[in-house]
Amino acid sequence: MTFKAIKSYFQFSRGQSAGIFLLFAIIIVLQLLYFFTDFSSFSKESPEKEKWLSLQSQIDSMKQEKRDYVPKIYPFNPNFITDFKGYKLGMSVAEIDRLLAFRKENKYVNSPKEFQAVTKVSDSLLNAISPYFKFPDWVNNKKEFKNYKNTPYTAFAKKEKIVIIDINQATQEDLIKIYGIGEAISLRILKYKESLGVFVSMEQMKDVWGLSPEVIDNLNSHFNVSMIPNIKKIDINNASIKELSQFPYFKYPLAKNIVTFRSMNGDFKTKEDLSKIKDFPVDKIAIIALYLAF
Repeated sequence: MTFKAIKSYFQFSRGQSAGIFLLFAIIIVLQLLYFFTDFSSFSKESPEKEKWLSLQSQIDSMKQEKRDYVPKIYPFNPNFITDFKGYKLGMSVAEIDRLLAFRKENKYVNSPKEFQAVTKVSDSLLNAISPYFKFPDWVNNKKEFKNYKNTPYTAFAKKEKIVIIDINQATQEDLIKIYGIGEAISLRILKYKESLGVFVSMEQMKDVWGLSPEVIDNLNSHFNVSMIPNIKKIDINNASIKELSQFPYFKYPLAKNIVTFRSMNGDFKTKEDLSKIKDFPVDKIAIIALYLAF
């Protein structure tokens, strides 16, 4: 291909030259508009999008609050830590299992030091959770009681005569006078009596949660059941599951077992028949039978 042939491709008429020039002029003008014009001012946001954008700051602050949230820990008795509670506190599975095994032996920890000895938790974890430990009143006052016993010249102290009171006639003020019983435990005893109707034996003090053997001994030395008042007895042969489950000694599963046994074997004749029921608390038959009508 010769130079003349190539040159023929670049020979334009007057009209073609004007068109090419105009095209270049348009391209340059568009480039200038692109670089010097703010097109964002022409964009229109939808009302919904503007609404969401206005709430974005609130959403961000709520997310931050959620990240910074620390669960509040309320005072609790470490003897009754569940698997879930222990997990939330940061205890390992092995540490929780040690505590549960210790409690199955009907033993209690009475101080942070004893809690660490049983569970083997680290010092850092103990320091973090021990401020929330709440032990019964008699545990907190035990040291003071021991000091009182060792006070010099107690041999010359005048012994007060103990007046025995019927536990069913005792008031909250009477109960609080007993060492180891505070306002909370005294109310717990009275509420338990109310749920039963009356106490029929001092053995029932063992069924009140939070009473140590030491406190139960103190109660036995100041109270008794001198006379069993009239009891609104439960008709064991006709009561429904709902009625039976309202009795403190009969939880729903046991109430269901009673009704099932009754429907299959007929009416209960004596308290000995109760021992045939699945999961019945045989050791408490003598007491429970006093609340039942056969």
